[in-house]
Amino acid sequence: MTMALFSSNIFVLTFGVLLVVGVIVQGAEARAFFVFGDSLVDSGNNNYLATTARADSPPYGIDYPTRRPTGRFSNGLNIPDLISQKLGAESVLPYLSPQLRGDKLLIGANFASAGIGILNDTGAQFLNIIRMYRQFEYFQEYQQRVTSQIGVAQTKTLVNKALVLITVGGNDFVNNYYLVPYSARSRQYSLPDYVKFLIIEYRKLLQKLYDLGARRVLVTGTGPLGCVPAELAMRGTNGGCSDELQRAASLFNPQLLHMLQGLNKKIGKNVFIAANTGEMHNNFVNNPAAYGFATSKVACCGQGPYNGLGLCTPLSNLCPNRNLYAFWDPFHPSEKANKLIVEQIMSGSKRYMNPMNLSTILALDARA
Repeated sequence: MTMALFSSNIFVLTFGVLLVVGVIVQGAEARAFFVFGDSLVDSGNNNYLATTARADSPPYGIDYPTRRPTGRFSNGLNIPDLISQKLGAESVLPYLSPQLRGDKLLIGANFASAGIGILNDTGAQFLNIIRMYRQFEYFQEYQQRVTSQIGVAQTKTLVNKALVLITVGGNDFVNNYYLVPYSARSRQYSLPDYVKFLIIEYRKLLQKLYDLGARRVLVTGTGPLGCVPAELAMRGTNGGCSDELQRAASLFNPQLLHMLQGLNKKIGKNVFIAANTGEMHNNFVNNPAAYGFATSKVACCGQGPYNGLGLCTPLSNLCPNRNLYAFWDPFHPSEKANKLIVEQIMSGSKRYMNPMNLSTILALDARA
């Protein structure tokens, strides 16, 4: 379950921005949405797998519309749900859901699986999870299913015009390199060399995604890995973040941006959009009160120091007001934090979204 990290709660918008958003929603109604990655964006695929990386019991989903756990690692909606709302569409279903058939297929699909990483050996302790190569195989299978429904040409158009979100990388640190002292990967690579290796492998994945037809891809960086409640509880010093995991994030994110820029240059257009979710998250980690949070250190659901140990279960401590907590469980942001992240994805400056934010992308594509 991962570990990298985050609509409108902000109503003070200029007339111009409201007008643009209106155009966006109208122009994006028929746009499919595909999601790849880990537990930050898994909407329930792992419910169908024999794995410990699951969020299928209370109090997960306590603030979801049904008030029931769905497999999302959240008290409510996750980032894909909130982006779907911005697209004016219903949430895309997990690919393994038996409900994903007929017209539901044309909305898109979520292939993400909690616990996975860029590398195939990441999350090995979770056993049966959908690693990235398998998520892409399912994407190919999805296209075959849609082709039988609407034909080759229309399927190609649907995929080419779709919005894609990929969130992966945090687990390669938390559930691989730093999983145990003297892990195999930490003996094989120094941290800087490991980051370089991850970036090379991630580039191969993104090239494969392009080869499979993706033409607009939001790529999120890792969050402040050392500042999540789990790491404060296990590795933090004097109430501060884990320096080593923070160093990992600070090495990974700039190299990811540079790699994406290189891929776009090679392709000749802005296919890959870098979402600096680490910087977005830093805003409320460093100044939670400014965003209406009582704390960005203590998880709403958990136990031990910072509620950061173990899993969120029916026996865990549970906060009464989730909106006061930046973190829902030891690793994952609350729905409110996810909303703040998606606001920045939609309208953030180049500091957060490079080379452009999602509102700009959707407005451009609506005119194409």
